[in-house]
Amino acid sequence: MKKSIISIAILGAMSNVAFAQSNVTIYGIVDAGIVSERGGKAGSVTKVTSGVGSASRLGFKGTEDLGGGLNAVFVLESGIKADTGESDVAGSIANRQSYVGLKSATAGSLTLGRQYTPYYNTLSQVADPFAAGLAGSAKNLFPVAGNNTRTSNAVVYATPSLNGFSGEASYALGEQSGDNSASRQMGLSVGYANGPLTARAAYNSRNNDTTVPAVNTGMGHNTLLAVNYDFKVAKAFFAYGRDKGQFGSPKQIDSNEILVGATAPVGAAGTLMASFIRKNDKLVSNQDADQWAVGYSHALSKRTSTYVAYAKIKNKNGATYTVGNNSEVGTGDKAFNVGVKHSF
Repeated sequence: MKKSIISIAILGAMSNVAFAQSNVTIYGIVDAGIVSERGGKAGSVTKVTSGVGSASRLGFKGTEDLGGGLNAVFVLESGIKADTGESDVAGSIANRQSYVGLKSATAGSLTLGRQYTPYYNTLSQVADPFAAGLAGSAKNLFPVAGNNTRTSNAVVYATPSLNGFSGEASYALGEQSGDNSASRQMGLSVGYANGPLTARAAYNSRNNDTTVPAVNTGMGHNTLLAVNYDFKVAKAFFAYGRDKGQFGSPKQIDSNEILVGATAPVGAAGTLMASFIRKNDKLVSNQDADQWAVGYSHALSKRTSTYVAYAKIKNKNGATYTVGNNSEVGTGDKAFNVGVKHSF
C-alpha cells in the first residue's frame, strides 16, 4: 500500500513537471436572439436564432513554452447553434478554426490549418463598426462569403508589431487532383496601429477552377482599404473595397463598396453603432445596393451583453442582397435583432 502511494506521488510530480509550461484554455460564445425579417420572397420571418452578434462557438486553444521565446500554439473551434444545440455545420468537429503552429514574440507566427483570411480579418477588425455582426454586418454587401472568410489547408504567417506596423500573409492549397492552381487562394494584409489610429490594407486572390467536376470559372480578386480613428467621444470608420472576377453570393464580376460608420459610447456600459454601405455594380446590369444600419449594445458585465439592431437594404435594378447577421445571410431587405451574448 505504501509503495503504491509513493508511486502515485512520483507519477503526479512527473506529470506536473512535464506539463508545467503548457496552457490549455476552453473558451466560447453563446449568442441567441430574436430576428424579424421583412421584404423576402417567403414573406415575413420571425425566429429565435443563434449567432446574431457573434457566432456561437466552443473552442480549445493552447500554448506550450518551447524555450528561447518560442511557443507551440493550437486552436480547435467548432460552431454551434445556441437555439437548437446542433453543430452549425453537420458532420464537422472544428469547422470554424483548426490549426497548429509556432509563435515567437520577435519572429512572428507560422500556423497551418483552417484559418481566417487576411481580407476577412481586415473587414471585421478594422472596417466595420458592427464587427461583422448584427443586422448592420458589412458581410451583407462586402464579398466575404465562403472561402473569403476562412480557408482550409492554409499556411499563414503573421509578423510581430514593429513600431505599430504589422503584416499577414496566407497561402491556401487547392489540393485539386491534377491541377495545383485550381482552388488555390492567397491573401495579404499590411496594417498600422498607433494610439487612436488603425489602418489596414488587404488583398485576396482565389482561383475558382475545380477539377472534379472540371469547371473553369477563373480568378477572383478582392482589395480592401480600412481605417478607423477614435476621437474618444466617437470612433469613425471608413472602408473601400474593389472586386474583380468571379466571387461571392450573389455572383459578382466587377464592383466596389464604400462604408462610412461610427460607434459612440453611451454612459459607462453602452455602445451606439451606425453605418452606411454603398455597393456599386460596374456591369451593364448596374445592380447596385445601399444599406443603412443602426444598433446598440449594452454590457451587463465583462462577459455578458445585450443588443438591438436594425438595417435596411435598398436593392436596385434587380439586385438581391439581403440583411443577414454574423451567422446567417437573411431572407429580406429589412431586419430587426434583439438578443443576448455571453462569452466564457
